[in-house]
Amino acid sequence: MSTDAVLRVRNLSVGFRIPGGSMQAVDAISFDLRHGETLGLVGESGSGKTLTSLALLRLLESPPAEFSADHVTFEGRDLQSLPEAEMADLRGARLSMIFQEPMTSLNPLMSIGRQIDEPLVRHLGLNHRAARHRTLELLARVGIPRPEAAAQSYPHQLSGGMRQRVMIAIALACRPAVLIADEPTTALDVTIQAQILELLRELQDELGTAILLITHDLAVIAEAAHRVAVMYAGRIVETGPVAQLFRAPLHPYTEGLLRSIPRIARIREAELPEIPGVVPAPGTLPPGCAFAARCAFAAPKCIAERPTLAPTGTDREVACWNPRNG
Repeated sequence: MSTDAVLRVRNLSVGFRIPGGSMQAVDAISFDLRHGETLGLVGESGSGKTLTSLALLRLLESPPAEFSADHVTFEGRDLQSLPEAEMADLRGARLSMIFQEPMTSLNPLMSIGRQIDEPLVRHLGLNHRAARHRTLELLARVGIPRPEAAAQSYPHQLSGGMRQRVMIAIALACRPAVLIADEPTTALDVTIQAQILELLRELQDELGTAILLITHDLAVIAEAAHRVAVMYAGRIVETGPVAQLFRAPLHPYTEGLLRSIPRIARIREAELPEIPGVVPAPGTLPPGCAFAARCAFAAPKCIAERPTLAPTGTDREVACWNPRNG
């Protein structure tokens, strides 16, 4: 894994126009994604993970979406200033994404084979015969039995897990430099989930692909990621290598997420540990730390003043006035 960043994001914000003003959903987040690395982006539903990925690929319609950043660079190119035609050349080729909802992401009027053929013809210039041969290879590689029959099927004829694997095949078709994987194993059983994670690792080993892995499942992060960025209420509150963060979380929110993981030793407990309260809705964040109302360690400063994401050691950052293991 290289220490050079293939994707650099600085102060990316995403908002939406609403009657009477605007609503901020992602608030000035920054991170680097390195060659051959898997960076896990983790947090509760509604924390802004998927919006971040869609903003990176410029897939949010504006208006109503409004986004800004100091810069978002991919292989040294500023994605914000690229003409749409050049951005379209990157999407699905050098920059690819596994979408979270395969039923709504796949075209119901096109066969599975045609949907995988399309980026191969569009980006790699393959003729239709060569594209179909590659499509069948991809379907087999993601674990779909009888690839020829699957290629002739339509999305509604496949199970949710099969559709998810088709999405993965489309995303891998052009051997991307950066793969954004938004909950890539949600609809899959444990056995297939392990196979898909292994497939992503093989892609990294073969091509040096950098993966932004978006999930709420810390078990997937522990299995597949090298580093992790924890999001809460549209902000990154902690980053670090996976092993260090799991062993000694710094932010109380990260600590709460890890404590909430079901474990066999707790099987006889009446209730699993949980984080009290709910994530504040976008546009209603308090002036201080967004987690303060749910935090057992909050001090007056936490309520009044927002902490910034600051280094705490080698490759670790936290946005907290009272880090737990600092």
